[in-house]
Amino acid sequence: MSQKFRLFPLLVIFLFSFSSAQTKYIRKIDSLITTKTPRTFNGVILITKNGKTQYSKAYGFQNVNTKIPLQPDDQFEIMSNTKQITAVLLLKQVEQRKIDLQSPIKKYLPNLTQTWADFVTVHQLLNHTHGISDLEKPLLFKPGSDFKYGNLSNILLGKIIENVSHKTYTELANKLFRQLGMKNTFCYSKENRRNLVSGHMVENNIFTPVQESFINNENLPADGVITTAKDLSIWNGNLHKGKILSSKMYQVMTTPSAMSQHDVFGKEKMGYGYNIRIVKDQNIQYFGHTGLGDGFASLNIYIPESDVSIIILENQMNEDSSLYYYFETEIKNIILKSDLIKK
Repeated sequence: MSQKFRLFPLLVIFLFSFSSAQTKYIRKIDSLITTKTPRTFNGVILITKNGKTQYSKAYGFQNVNTKIPLQPDDQFEIMSNTKQITAVLLLKQVEQRKIDLQSPIKKYLPNLTQTWADFVTVHQLLNHTHGISDLEKPLLFKPGSDFKYGNLSNILLGKIIENVSHKTYTELANKLFRQLGMKNTFCYSKENRRNLVSGHMVENNIFTPVQESFINNENLPADGVITTAKDLSIWNGNLHKGKILSSKMYQVMTTPSAMSQHDVFGKEKMGYGYNIRIVKDQNIQYFGHTGLGDGFASLNIYIPESDVSIIILENQMNEDSSLYYYFETEIKNIILKSDLIKK
């Protein structure tokens, strides 16, 4: 038998083994999202590597009443994943020298009469170490000494962005989305919903559509961006490959300046930058954030070493807080253990 024919079976075995390894995580995710316990999955999953789709699936419905099936390009509210966009918009103003990160917020929000406005900094709003719980209450702690996550900091960041740019948050955000080619991403308004799917509250696997969104002009910088899984992957590719911010500003944004714990990312405290988590899990470092509310849940993860994005958008929010991110956590763990990730 010639050398050529002796090598052929080995090549077939190698290709089969490679294909089997590549599809193992696909089979696991497919099996996972069809389970009904401890809850059902209703959303869109997109996993990309080097900008190419590795896994894409929509499972469930746009609205429990119509039962119209979800599509991969459906639009979802991403809730707190909006905050990352707000951080970028602010840092772009820093690049233009309109904002100093270490300046007190009173400089940019002169209408604030609280004494703490004279020493809470923009930096502390961005990494949630400001201590503000309510505009009319004393600080929870000395600014910079602790971490307390919330929407108020990003509401204030939105006002700062508008004051220094003399443009609305929506104008600036939508302009950036157009520049990046995120054609299906926009800022929510009651008059502009496009093809936004319905959010649902879920109790005992019974879905109830959310009739009225809590997003308004004020909390828009904290929760108000509508997007698709594909557009979020475009966002990741541009942000983490230096196409939106300068390398200096990107480093500032993604360098841990606080510590925070979140169950999706583990039981221990992990690094927190500017509205982005810096996580090390199974010796793999990645960036991530979650979003929850209005009957929606979202997870956006980017793994720089492997150029992998994991994006999960659900139009359901479970009444049981332990189940908020059940599928998001499981899918993340499947991918971190898969051959998609360089070890």
